Amino acid sequence: MNLLIKLLGTGVSIGAGFVGTKIVNALWEKSTGKKPPKGHDDMEASLRSALTFALISATVSAVIQVFASRSTQRAISRFSKTQDIV
Repeated sequence: MNLLIKLLGTGVSIGAGFVGTKIVNALWEKSTGKKPPKGHDDMEASLRSALTFALISATVSAVIQVFASRSTQRAISRFSKTQDIV
């Protein structure tokens, strides 16, 4: 059952990362009026805007990873406590 909880935690982390990426992209486009800088095909983006976007994206990604990891650990500990009671 722990494997199932870990897989569920991984799925939640991936889903939250996807949603976080969409939110960051939408907020970037709304605040700057331009599409987020992506890859090497976007030569119009200035270095400053590309670095700012990368910093914001990395921060959101790290926060999502920490929350998903903590949630998975809480679920595992809660599940192991309920197994001991039963």
